[in-house]
Amino acid sequence: MKKLNVESFNLDHTKVAAPYVRLAGTKQGSHGDEVYKYDLRFTQPNKQFMKMDALHSIEHLMAENIRNHSDKVVDLSPMGCQTGFYLSVINHDDYEEILVILENTLRDVLVATEVPACNEVQCGWAANHSLEGAKELAGNMLAKKDEWRHVYKEEV
Repeated sequence: MKKLNVESFNLDHTKVAAPYVRLAGTKQGSHGDEVYKYDLRFTQPNKQFMKMDALHSIEHLMAENIRNHSDKVVDLSPMGCQTGFYLSVINHDDYEEILVILENTLRDVLVATEVPACNEVQCGWAANHSLEGAKELAGNMLAKKDEWRHVYKEEV
């Protein structure tokens, strides 16, 4: 297949084994800063997906809470395929620490009593949330944290 500009479009999604946390790429800025983009894959591509209301809520919860665990977070963005998120961090290449940050953030989701910014002023689709769904996604991901380092089926 022709190599495309988007890194994930060059990933063979039939060979990965979710859940996993994968360094998807790095970019160096003109002043020497480095941005690291991680693929946080929650569900198996083309087999499972996160329901939109649960994905929306876990995105709000993770985006808000992950910054309590690291000041290196640039962005946390959901994948359009609804199978995971991209986490971008600056000047931080410690994979093991990223796993700890993710684990702590998911534990925050489990004890949340509300979805932050879940209103029409702060959210573009405030009616589409599920705290319970977000907690289920977080619990499922945490239950398989020993698998996060294994990206491909043959590694499992």
